[in-house]
Amino acid sequence: MVIDTKLFEVKNIAFSYDGEEIFSNISFSIDKGDVLCILGPNGTGKTTLIKCLNGLHEIDSGEILINGKNIKKLSFKEISKHIGYIPQSHVPSFPFKVLDVVLMGRAPYLNLTDSPKKEDVDIALKSLRTLGIEYLKDKEYTNLSGGERQLVFLARILCQQPDILILDEPTSHLDFGNQIKLLEIIDNLSKSGLSIIMSSHFPDHAFLSSNKVAIMKNKRFIDFGTPDDVVTESNLKKAYSIDVKLIELDDKRKVCVPLKTNLELDL
Repeated sequence: MVIDTKLFEVKNIAFSYDGEEIFSNISFSIDKGDVLCILGPNGTGKTTLIKCLNGLHEIDSGEILINGKNIKKLSFKEISKHIGYIPQSHVPSFPFKVLDVVLMGRAPYLNLTDSPKKEDVDIALKSLRTLGIEYLKDKEYTNLSGGERQLVFLARILCQQPDILILDEPTSHLDFGNQIKLLEIIDNLSKSGLSIIMSSHFPDHAFLSSNKVAIMKNKRFIDFGTPDDVVTESNLKKAYSIDVKLIELDDKRKVCVPLKTNLELDL
């Protein structure tokens, strides 16, 4: 009998903090090349879920499987060979050169006393070329713009050569143009075989780069499936408590337009 093992599988997981339930009954799976976008309002547990998916938080119950192996049985170094993680924000502390920052992504493959080899440098340079930022390699990371830092950090994660990228609101600190550029990069990375899980505050992003979407509300998923099936006017109203109009553009892509609430303020 052939067992169909998913690349990444989440089975009925739950997590609580100081006795308070943060989320429960979360289940989904992704395969090679999938892009899952997790939508939902502030405070619904998206960031905590992201940290559980990469092993930073230990779940209370359920299972998280990477290629059929329980993440609890893997060391942090082993997890890092499979999963690359970018948090919402990362503040640079030292003026490292960009190439040195990207080379830090090779840490899971090196011992504490090892220095990066030529192979590691070549992988780092390839990561920079993949994102079109090799020209930044000799610049100081602390002197870059926010958009450039985000791309350098992504290059560092690609240098880990993971199977899965987990991105916590990767566009939250980017301007409008850089948001679209990053989503196009995510789309291209998925076409190369990488699997990606990202959270977002912007429902439009699901139509730009995802083939799977989950909407999180009240500590659980209220829907999961394709963007067309999940990102609907009724689901968006459930999630964000406002009316939303979906409009289809000439290229058949949909955009989400929030409608005014006509809220009256007593000023």
